[in-house]
Amino acid sequence: MSLATILKGFNRFELASILFYAVSGVIFLVFLPLTSFAPQLALLGVLSLIVAYGLLMKVGWAPWLLFILLVAAEAFSLYTLYAVGFSNASVGLSMVAYAALTLLSASYLLLKKKTP
Repeated sequence: MSLATILKGFNRFELASILFYAVSGVIFLVFLPLTSFAPQLALLGVLSLIVAYGLLMKVGWAPWLLFILLVAAEAFSLYTLYAVGFSNASVGLSMVAYAALTLLSASYLLLKKKTP
């Protein structure tokens, strides 16, 4: 099955959410060496990439893993925001944006019901 036929089954917000999870996973894995290999970044990066793949392929376990990623990502971003505060503005703003985008996209994807 080609990528174009896979992408036709999604609306724009679903595609933006899948792209968000893929890009955030890559960003977390890229920043892994810069943060002395923090295990929480590796976990979030790998989970984000797996969730993006699962949502793209519409597998049954994707919503469950998405919920686990939502809880882990919110805990990570809020703890980082609490620990760093706004003493480092770029980290603080990026954690606020990451928490908001994760909550927005996950709540949309989890609450969306398709009835047969």
